Amino acid sequence: MRIAHIILTHKNHNQLLRLIKTLQHPQFDFYVHLDGKVDLSELEGLKEFPNVKLIKNRIACNWGGFTILQAVFNSIKEVLDSGVKYDFINLLSGQDYPVTSPAQIFEFLQQNKGKNFISFDAKHNSEWWQTASDRYEKYHFTDFNFKGRFFVEKVLNMVAPVRKFPEYTKLYGGNKSTWWTISTDCAAFLTEKFNDSPKMLRFLKYCWGTDEFVIPTMIMNSPFREQVVNDNLRYIDWSEGNANPKLFGLSDFEDIQSSNMLFARKFDEYHDKDILNKIDQTIETSNK
Repeated sequence: MRIAHIILTHKNHNQLLRLIKTLQHPQFDFYVHLDGKVDLSELEGLKEFPNVKLIKNRIACNWGGFTILQAVFNSIKEVLDSGVKYDFINLLSGQDYPVTSPAQIFEFLQQNKGKNFISFDAKHNSEWWQTASDRYEKYHFTDFNFKGRFFVEKVLNMVAPVRKFPEYTKLYGGNKSTWWTISTDCAAFLTEKFNDSPKMLRFLKYCWGTDEFVIPTMIMNSPFREQVVNDNLRYIDWSEGNANPKLFGLSDFEDIQSSNMLFARKFDEYHDKDILNKIDQTIETSNK
């Protein structure tokens, strides 16, 4: 069994190197998508890893924009076109980190071949869903750059009818839905469906936060829903009520460990490097 880890990154490149080093395993390969706004020379350090490939079809990503979802699908396509047979594709950000050993991650996935680990809010009256409809019912110019775009966006949304999502009548998503671990067969289905849906692509370009609901919607409206586990194997803390999840520090170590997840996010070595050191020590101990 072989696993492809796609990593979306745009900053903290030393932390990215640390992530890849900690996650090294004979059956793991890494496909790194560096934000198109960042010079590739920033990732010179990756040359020391023979199992790391850089995504060629890079795209400049904007927070909340359709560009993030496009970067994900560009990356999936390059994994599928690599000629290597993978059983799982695992999507990470450069601010994720494993909280158990690579051997234990591999063993867990080997025991769960064919399953798709995604997260979504099952109840449409959840706090996330209370505002989620605005993401697609209104026009968003997040990926556009022209003078007065926010004024045009505001006026357009005052006069235009409510936008209706194409193809799917039941949507799935949540604030943990961006990151997932899915079978390669499922990923191949998603890529084909995505690229063969020009109407949906045009619609999504004017949505916001598509990374949090498009992929789970596509999976849950497909035959692959039968292999879905509503758990993305990641510990993410949204308790602070901010637009981004909590940045972990050393005081969060026990909560992270007791979560029994494979990964956690979000980490920033400039915020607290001690938590990463503590996790590394725990992984090293488990390997002995």
